[in-house]
Amino acid sequence: MPISCRVTRGDLTESIHVAFAVVVDGEGQTIFSTGDPYYLTCIRSSLKPFQAGAVIRSGAIDAAGFDEQELALMCASHKGEDMHVDTALSMLSKLGLGVEDYECGAHYPSDTVSRHAMIADKKTALPIHNNCSGKHAGMLALAKYLGKGIQGYVNNDHPVQKVIREYVSKICGQTNIPTEIDGCSAPTPFMTLQMIAEMFQVMASDNKPELKRAFDAMVAYPEMVGGTNHFDSMFISALKGRGVTKVGGESVRGVALKTDSHGPLGMAIKILDGNFRAMPLVTMKLMEHLELLSENEKNKLNKFRTKKLTNHNGLEIGHIEAHVDF
Repeated sequence: MPISCRVTRGDLTESIHVAFAVVVDGEGQTIFSTGDPYYLTCIRSSLKPFQAGAVIRSGAIDAAGFDEQELALMCASHKGEDMHVDTALSMLSKLGLGVEDYECGAHYPSDTVSRHAMIADKKTALPIHNNCSGKHAGMLALAKYLGKGIQGYVNNDHPVQKVIREYVSKICGQTNIPTEIDGCSAPTPFMTLQMIAEMFQVMASDNKPELKRAFDAMVAYPEMVGGTNHFDSMFISALKGRGVTKVGGESVRGVALKTDSHGPLGMAIKILDGNFRAMPLVTMKLMEHLELLSENEKNKLNKFRTKKLTNHNGLEIGHIEAHVDF
């Protein structure tokens, strides 16, 4: 049975979000699976730590002089706050490039305060505000390092994407992985949940220096990975070096977690209907079900264990809560 995330109105269930999940341990064994572990889904932005890993391994990060905060932004789906925009601008400056060199497209920040301030000031959204601007700065660094030109770096046949594709294939042990185009115009693979969990297990294992460096950067600068009140950032901060998580579009998530009982774990979660509101609750329920969080960690993340629903008069009318139905 899958994990269900029930949306209630009063005492009655109004809607249900269904989640599949897979957890792989340090021996490469699946220690938990609910739903279909071979469910094929798009990894979307959950791939970012591995795209960063490919760029690190190439030598392009050191050649560009990126620091660990900038590396953390490469792994991010950030909210477009000033700290994110300033960091991305720093990366472009180190590359001798400008915002016009981005090929990710533009959107207003997802951070409400930042977005409203820009609209009030009649400022236009730029690619630097795109939640993928850190990843794209990394791709631009790789393009410069390879010396094959930066134009069209998002195209599937550009050397940048070939390097990333080859690296990802080595990490997951699969070739001919189907890809489509992400929201930021870069290629994004379709993978089974089992594959995604296994990749994050590799990241948790510290066996790949480039992935360890990405992991450590995310731990050192969790606010770069998401932003204020973002689950990814708060989860990483609460675990204090024990784990990282990365969400992706249409509600997919990967988790790399270090444990005493099971060794390094990799986890993959997919909300089948793509609704983001269910993902933090499902993640917490899965972690608690497997007893992977300490009481202190649970307390720090308590706001994500259930969600109260209110109407326009501020009256509590229901809640959202995840259940492991076995």
